[in-house]
Amino acid sequence: MRLSEMLIIVVHFHQSNYRKVKTFYLGYVGRHLRAEFPRQLSYSRFIQLAPRLLLALVAYLRHCYGTCTGLAFIDSTALAVCDNHHIAQHHVFNVMAQRGRTSVGWLYGFKLHLVVNDCGELLSCCLTPGNVDDRQPVPCLVWRLFGKLFGDSSYLSQPLAQQLFEDQALQLITKLRSNMKKQLMDELDKYFLRKRAIVESIYDQLKNISQIEHTRHRSWIGFLMNLLGGLIAYCHQPKKPSLNLDYLFALARP
Repeated sequence: MRLSEMLIIVVHFHQSNYRKVKTFYLGYVGRHLRAEFPRQLSYSRFIQLAPRLLLALVAYLRHCYGTCTGLAFIDSTALAVCDNHHIAQHHVFNVMAQRGRTSVGWLYGFKLHLVVNDCGELLSCCLTPGNVDDRQPVPCLVWRLFGKLFGDSSYLSQPLAQQLFEDQALQLITKLRSNMKKQLMDELDKYFLRKRAIVESIYDQLKNISQIEHTRHRSWIGFLMNLLGGLIAYCHQPKKPSLNLDYLFALARP
């Protein structure tokens, strides 16, 4: 079986309604896609060869990135690898995963950081342990972007904003904390700051449709393959969350 065929199967799993790879491979691919994949491997052999796809998945995800339009939105989400009550018994990610705190509580696992444009296309992504500050990976995530970058108050940092503006003329615009003094802001920037929810919509689809988060992983390679496959599957969605700016600007024309 060619690696390209295996790559298609890995991505297609995240486009299906199946929850487990084994059920998908044996129950759907083995029965209904025999003509498309005539040289199918046994499931155990497929899993044994699957780590060879890791580099190809990373390269193809970079190929699927969208184009910077001058408007970008950044946010992070938690990827728990086990229930908080089972942290002491969890050993699969005991070196890489860390305990961290989010707006909804504590987690044990990782954080996925995404940068998207106004069309809902991925521009950049990275994975960090759960205890890493959201501001730490920002310079690496946005090194090729321009225009304006919108984020929530967790990205509020004057040194970071100054660094991004001096290095690449990228303006970081964040929501102020409740205990901070109000500042003057352009009405258009206020509008786009309220549209940060586009990233939340993308995370919702990644977790509930592409299934990038579950607690059944038995190796870090399987975890990374599941994550990369889900991100690629999202990139191939025909309809993504979007701000529809072309439509709004058309209505605004006299």
